[in-house]
Amino acid sequence: MKIIQTPVRFYPYPGGVENYALNISKELARLGNKVKVICANEPKSDIRNFNGFKIERLDYLCKIANTNLTLSLPFRLWKEKFDIMHTYLPTPWSADWSAIIGKLRGKKVVISYCNDITGDGVGNIISKIYNNTLLKLTLKLADKIITIGPNYLQSSKYLKKYSSKVQFIPIGVDRKIFKKIDIKKQNNTIFFLSILDEYHAYKGLDYLLEAIKSVKKEIPNIKLIVGGKGKLLEYYKVKTKKLAIENNVEFQGFIPDEKLVECYNKCEVFVLPSIDSTQEGFGIVLLEALACGTPVITTDIVGIAQEIKEYKTGIVIKPKNIEALSKATVEILKNRNEFSKNIPTLISKFDIRKLVQEIVNCYYEVTNQQK
Repeated sequence: MKIIQTPVRFYPYPGGVENYALNISKELARLGNKVKVICANEPKSDIRNFNGFKIERLDYLCKIANTNLTLSLPFRLWKEKFDIMHTYLPTPWSADWSAIIGKLRGKKVVISYCNDITGDGVGNIISKIYNNTLLKLTLKLADKIITIGPNYLQSSKYLKKYSSKVQFIPIGVDRKIFKKIDIKKQNNTIFFLSILDEYHAYKGLDYLLEAIKSVKKEIPNIKLIVGGKGKLLEYYKVKTKKLAIENNVEFQGFIPDEKLVECYNKCEVFVLPSIDSTQEGFGIVLLEALACGTPVITTDIVGIAQEIKEYKTGIVIKPKNIEALSKATVEILKNRNEFSKNIPTLISKFDIRKLVQEIVNCYYEVTNQQK
């Protein structure tokens, strides 16, 4: 099967949707499909062939609300030969043009709907206009809409009208990459990973820093490792000084893939205290940490929250609750082994190979092709 993937950005860009598209593309290629990714050239990269599939990187005019405007995208899509167009929301433009060109070409379109499109200030105005215009058209044109969160059909007011073509397929993790390795845990160390810009402030680092100040009273040598870079990095550094926790927080900047598994294995707890259910989708970093044998702390808005509670592989709290976040951190640091026992059972449910096979089945369903 010939498949075009159109995430707005792609590897080596470090975002959650980008990693999701990367994992899908790798596995589709491994299964023998002809896969091509067409995306914005951010960050600039010369990688054109990767893990058995092709990548075409387009120049972009500018970015509006974290979306790259690749003016050549519709022309490039029109020239491609494909059976399936698989695109991704919450990034307009690439998703919209993919749906439009796919339909004009008489081809099938699948959308992975990771979360709603929202914003602050001017971004909020733009998102409202988009959600009431182009988003409706894009969802209408789609042949199948894949949600990565089990309750997203109910929580998203934009999806309910299209429930007949919505299918839940969770995100998977590559357990050949993310796994336990023979490395010593660093005592009282917790790990947080995100892009540190205004578009990812919903990941909750502000609240985690406040919690560290409280945890420090009970565990003086608590250490928070912050992975990621972005425009708000200096803001977070200043905040640690104001909270008098600068000696308890280490900003490591961008962490390359070859070091990431090591970081997940070294820490005793991974924390993702997301605060906005409209922006947070599944929380793939939680799966990566769990696959490395590390228990987690997160909020009840992430897609995997229910499973974490059910299998007791971490602690799930309410968003923006600094006190609960502090208590959860102390509890897991003191009883980490108890929270680690059921991790293998839970993570086996989210193997990328199994879940991409469900996506392939979806492709065959919408194209009426035989396997």
